[in-house]
Amino acid sequence: MSQRPLVFVAMPFGSKPDATRTATIDFDAIYERAIKPALARFDVDEIRADEERSGGVIHLSMFERLLLAEVAVVDVTIDNPNVFYELGVRHAARPGTTIITSGKDGGLPFDIAMLRAIQYRLIDGALTDETAAAFTQALVVRVGDALANAAAADSPLFQLIPGFPGIALPKGYQSTFRDRTNELRLIRERLDAARLLAGADRIEGIGVVDRDLGTIGAEDLEPAVDVLTAYRDAGAFDELIALAERVPEALRRGNATVNQLHAFALNRRNAGTDRDRAIAVLEALVAVEGPSPETAGLMARIFKDRFVAARAADPFLAAGDLQQAIEWYRRGFLADPREHYPGVNLCTLLTIDGGADALAELQRTLPAVVFAVGRLGGIASTDYWVVASAFELAVLGNDWPMATRALSRMRSLARAQSWMLQTTANNLALLQASAPASVDAKNLEAAVHSLTAG
Repeated sequence: MSQRPLVFVAMPFGSKPDATRTATIDFDAIYERAIKPALARFDVDEIRADEERSGGVIHLSMFERLLLAEVAVVDVTIDNPNVFYELGVRHAARPGTTIITSGKDGGLPFDIAMLRAIQYRLIDGALTDETAAAFTQALVVRVGDALANAAAADSPLFQLIPGFPGIALPKGYQSTFRDRTNELRLIRERLDAARLLAGADRIEGIGVVDRDLGTIGAEDLEPAVDVLTAYRDAGAFDELIALAERVPEALRRGNATVNQLHAFALNRRNAGTDRDRAIAVLEALVAVEGPSPETAGLMARIFKDRFVAARAADPFLAAGDLQQAIEWYRRGFLADPREHYPGVNLCTLLTIDGGADALAELQRTLPAVVFAVGRLGGIASTDYWVVASAFELAVLGNDWPMATRALSRMRSLARAQSWMLQTTANNLALLQASAPASVDAKNLEAAVHSLTAG
């Protein structure tokens, strides 16, 4: 069993808008380019919090890491509630060795403004080679200090309240925690190795890890979500569905991510009653957590796919599926109007509907979605999908000069990943097939051609 110190990194995952919502920050790139190289200078084990793999739920392993890791690195660049909650738990548990980092302009939020933090610089939401190197070096110094002087208090509770006791865990708990942490690290290393393979070899590599999970208990849920995600990325829908259905019902019921991945795979496989089963999975999830943008968007996508499949053979059935898709995209957007994805799709399907009520709703909804996309940077964003959303909204609004500028930006961002442009082209082709009277047909045809041309 490894006795090396553990460094726990609490930070957002993936790409998120900055505080001004004018740039997109790739936190995975910050971790890979600056934080991970700094930790590699030390003989430590490191593990990164991943709220997305756990459905955003604070689970047992998260508390264990916050309480037991010798060092915690907490990034507060954006106002992520999970990260701030984790910082609070850490400050209540341990007197020192908590390192706060931030790439936010203008300093830290008021409640932690007095704390010492590593401030790093982002240019348009990204680290440059120079700023990444500076961040890495600053973190090396702070981690070295923390490992050498663990007794130095940096927690406000321990600094301000004499004799504050912290949290004492039962004897032997740390050894059990170390075992589980090492097992999870090994699983993720094996999954990373499998992801480097292609085709059937990749799926088999993931399957080896899957089979080693055996019977899934509460302590196995986090690695099970890792495997489910790897199956999704490999397009292994049969394997994903089988593993999701091995998760005990009591555990599955409380984990949004497992249910969302399960429903996603059922819809994509689409064999027999798969789509009906996917709808049942998502309906049960909505009954527990409400129509979040992610869950409502998945439900809407199922009905959208049904609409596309049925519109030629059974127009009456297709019309019902279209209305269901509209309703679920509407519910997803209303659940959080900052989430532009369901809003863009809602506008597209309202345009396809073309009825008087639908077009009236489109006129009310389109400005709100344009505003949501604009807050993420619009066509100036570094995120392809934000720019593509701005493009589609420009098409729906017959703003062809804006659509032209957005398309140029999309080509630059997509570069060798032509599948991105093709995905956008498919959305416009669906619109074109419906021949909406509200969109200029000649310009729409030109836009589809431009997306699919060499």
